[in-house]
Amino acid sequence: MWNFGKLSFLLFASLFILLTACKEDKKNTVKPTPIEFTKEGELTIFKDVQDSAFIKLDIEIADTEYETQTGLMYRSSMEEKHGMLFVFPDVAIHSFYMKNTQIPLDIIFIDANKKVVSFYENAEPFSQTGVSSMVPVQYVLEINAGLVEKWGVEIGDRIDLIK
Repeated sequence: MWNFGKLSFLLFASLFILLTACKEDKKNTVKPTPIEFTKEGELTIFKDVQDSAFIKLDIEIADTEYETQTGLMYRSSMEEKHGMLFVFPDVAIHSFYMKNTQIPLDIIFIDANKKVVSFYENAEPFSQTGVSSMVPVQYVLEINAGLVEKWGVEIGDRIDLIK
């Protein structure tokens, strides 16, 4: 026969188990490790008309499928004289989007002869709208937004790469 003490204990134990089972577990928040810039080469932009260098950048090179798909995603900043050069094995019309890219970018499209053939200024962070080269290219250079205008980059300018 059950007495009040045993019944109270059972009710208390059941309530304790129920409350602790329904209690929200504290989720472990994983803070991603910031992706650091890794200098893999130097790129110089030359004015086509004067054939004179006007900008020198330290660059990362994206030349594998994974690197070209990821690009500058998940980065919170980039120094002014840094950039990422995408090197494609084929000359084709290439498109980019800003999914998971936190910083606004200028995107410079460069043909197989290393001449600037088009560019897109101020690509919006996190946008999934495609940005196309409009013409066949083999290289794409991403730099901080506003630098195409600041540096006066023009169609016809050319690049030189030192790995």
